[in-house]
Amino acid sequence: MIHSLIQILVFQILFLAVYEAFLKKETFFNLNRIYLLLTPILGTVLPFISIDFIQKSIPQEYIVQLPAVVVGGTISEAIPSASSLWFPSLLDLWLLGIGLSAVFFFWKFFKIAKLYFSGTTAYSDGFKLKIIPKTEVAFSFFNTIFLGENISEENSSNIIAHEKIHIQQKHSVDLLFFEILRIVFWFNPLVYLFQNRMATLHEFIADEKVTAKKDKKQYYQNLLSEVFQTEKISFINTFFNQSLIKKRISMLQKSKSRKTAQLKYLLLLPAICTMLIYTACSNDPKAEETQIVQQSDSEVMNKINELAEAIMKKGEMTPEEEKALKLLTTEAQPGDKVYTSVQEYLDETDEDGDMSVAFTEIERVPTYPGCEGGNEALKQCFTQRISGFVGENFNTKLGNDLGLTGRQRIVVQFKIDKAGNIVDVKAKAPKPELEAEAIRIIKKLPQMQPGEQKGKKVNVIYSLPIVFEVK
Repeated sequence: MIHSLIQILVFQILFLAVYEAFLKKETFFNLNRIYLLLTPILGTVLPFISIDFIQKSIPQEYIVQLPAVVVGGTISEAIPSASSLWFPSLLDLWLLGIGLSAVFFFWKFFKIAKLYFSGTTAYSDGFKLKIIPKTEVAFSFFNTIFLGENISEENSSNIIAHEKIHIQQKHSVDLLFFEILRIVFWFNPLVYLFQNRMATLHEFIADEKVTAKKDKKQYYQNLLSEVFQTEKISFINTFFNQSLIKKRISMLQKSKSRKTAQLKYLLLLPAICTMLIYTACSNDPKAEETQIVQQSDSEVMNKINELAEAIMKKGEMTPEEEKALKLLTTEAQPGDKVYTSVQEYLDETDEDGDMSVAFTEIERVPTYPGCEGGNEALKQCFTQRISGFVGENFNTKLGNDLGLTGRQRIVVQFKIDKAGNIVDVKAKAPKPELEAEAIRIIKKLPQMQPGEQKGKKVNVIYSLPIVFEVK
C-alpha cells in the first residue's frame, strides 16, 4: 500500500510538472481545464493498472509465521497477536483524516449558508443574486452570485458579468470535484495544488469571456480600483483575489497561443505509457537478485554432454543427485517457485521431491495432538500448544549461566513432514547455547498429524520467534 501511495504522489507530481513547464502559459484554457481534471485521476488509477504481457510474477516463500513466545523467570506466555491488541493502522489514520476533512468541508458550507440567508435575493438571466449587507464580498457558487452592498454600481456590473461566466461554465462543479479529492486524499498535497491551478484557470476563462465584450483597459482599472473582501472558501469562485490580480492582467495581455502549441498536449501520451510500463515492472525482482546468464545453444549442449559423461563414468547417482537432475529436467509450469540454486530446491523438498504446500492454501493444516475442529480452530490450538510447550520446557537458567540481560530473540524454523515428524530444525540467536536450546525444545515436540492437500500428506514449514527475557 505504501508503495502504491508513493507511486500516486510521483505520478501526480510528473503530471503537474508537465502542466507548469509546458501548458500553464498557453491560452488553451478549455484544454488546460480538461488536463487538470483528468490527470489527478490518472495519477491515482495508473499505479493499480498492470500490463500482463510484461508483468513478472514473484515467487512467495511458504513459511508459517507463528506468534512469538516469551519465556523467562516465572513468565511463560505468548505475545498477544495484533488481533488482541489495538494499534492505529494506516487505515484507521486515513479514516480519521477523512472524518476531520469532511467536518471542515461542511463548516465551509455552513459559512456559505449563513451568508445566503443573511442577504436579499434578486433574479436575472437564470441566476440568483444575493446582496449581502454591510460587506464587500464578491463570489459565485453554482447559480448564485454573492455581492456585497458596499460595492459601487460600476464595479458591480463587471463583477456580475464575470461571475456569470463561472456559472455558465459550471466552475463550481470543478472545485467541488477537487474538494471531494481533498477529503478522500487529505494527506496528498498535490490535490491542493491541482485545485489551486484550476481556480486560477477559472479566472482566466472568465476574464477572457468578459473582455471579449468589454473594453480591456476599463476592465484592468476595475480590477485594481478596489480590494474586495473575500471568503476563504476553496470551492467558491471569488471575483477578487489579490494574489491572482497580476496573473490575470498578465494573461489578458498575452497573445493567443498558436495552434501548433497544442502539440504539447501529446506529451501526456508518452508520460502515461512510461508510467504504465513502470507500474507493470515495479514488482519485478531487482536485477541483481535475478541475474540471468544467457547461453547459446551450443554452450548448453556442451554442458549436457559433460553431465552425461560424468554420470556414465560414475555409474550411479545419490538420491540428492537424482533430485537435482529431476529439477533440471522438469518443465516449469506457471506459478511454480523459481529457485536461485539447486541446493535451495533440495532443502525445500522431501526425499520424493514433493513441495511444501502454502499454508494459506492447504486444505487441512497440521494438527497438534488433542486439537480438534476446522482449520481456524486447529491453527489457534496449534499456536497455543506450541507456546505452552516452549514456555514449560525452555531452560531459563541459561540467562544466569551465560551472563545475559534484557531480551534475547531466537528464531526457530522447522518442518512438519508428511509423517507428522518434526524435521529440519534450524535456529538463529545471539548465542550458540540459545540456538542449541531452541533446537532441543522443538525436537521434543510430539508427533503431529500431518497436513493434507488434495488427499495427500504434505510438508509444512514453520517459523517461531522466541523472546527470552532475562530479569
